[in-house]
Amino acid sequence: MAGKNYKGACAKVNRMQEYEIAEAVGKVKEITTAKFDATVDIAMKLGVDPRHADQVVRGTVMLPYGTGKTVSVLVICKEAKVDEAREAGADFVGFEEYIEKIQGGWTGVDVIVATPDVMGQLGKVAKILGPRGLMPNPKSGTVTMDVAKAVKEVKAGKIEFRVDKAGNVHAPVGKISFDSDKLVGNITSFIKEVVRLKPSAAKGQYVQGITVSSTMSPGVKVKKEKFVA
Repeated sequence: MAGKNYKGACAKVNRMQEYEIAEAVGKVKEITTAKFDATVDIAMKLGVDPRHADQVVRGTVMLPYGTGKTVSVLVICKEAKVDEAREAGADFVGFEEYIEKIQGGWTGVDVIVATPDVMGQLGKVAKILGPRGLMPNPKSGTVTMDVAKAVKEVKAGKIEFRVDKAGNVHAPVGKISFDSDKLVGNITSFIKEVVRLKPSAAKGQYVQGITVSSTMSPGVKVKKEKFVA
């Protein structure tokens, strides 16, 4: 059952209308009633069939103004890279002791970075990390010898995204407390990267819908024409 605040928010938005990004951001700010600093999210409906490997949309994007969230990072590496990881700002650094912790059920971080030489041992916990989206992956830049760069990028606002089974891509793009122009900048960067990654096997209209919302707010549709031209 929708609450009174949610119903009031819905009344302020034409759910069928598509708005320019700046106007959509303004609407989301107007209708957000949460007492905390709500996360602003974007969802894009794509014309792909993720059951086919050549239509899976997956990538990373550097949000120019960050996510507004303090991201905790674990670096799994051998002794030679420990100091480099710590100096870059990693919250947790180690090797076998963290694999054991994960085997015991611990997954208390947002991102895991690993060096290539430990991936064999990390395979032991792939079934734990995979479903939580924590398994390091070369495509997302989280399997690398340059652990300092990886940690700094994640801390600065680099996010990973992947199309789901229904053909949707969604991601956090900031906090409701952000200035509107910063949210617009983050949203624009995200959309452009998803459009850039259009699979050659995708047929028909690729971007079928874009919606922005905040925690507990209804979605506001964004005009997509300038991104799909």
